[in-house]
Amino acid sequence: MRGLVVAFVGFLVFSALSTGVAFAASSKAATPKTLYPEVATLTPFSLPANYMSLPGFLRYLSYGRLGHWLTYTKAAQVVRQERGL
Repeated sequence: MRGLVVAFVGFLVFSALSTGVAFAASSKAATPKTLYPEVATLTPFSLPANYMSLPGFLRYLSYGRLGHWLTYTKAAQVVRQERGL
């Protein structure tokens, strides 16, 4: 009985933690002209940006897609290019 309760609680914790990852993965898809997902249309530190800065959110999404971390400088440069600045 105790093992069943532990397994159920573990499942609940896993479900709660994986929801944020699923939400981030469903964010804007990459356009054909760029390798990186488009985040410039999001509001920084909002729920759609997973409460992150735009360069930070881009780094997070890119890690999931590319398997390596962008530098913060490169991510900020990509966000500026997306915004047309």
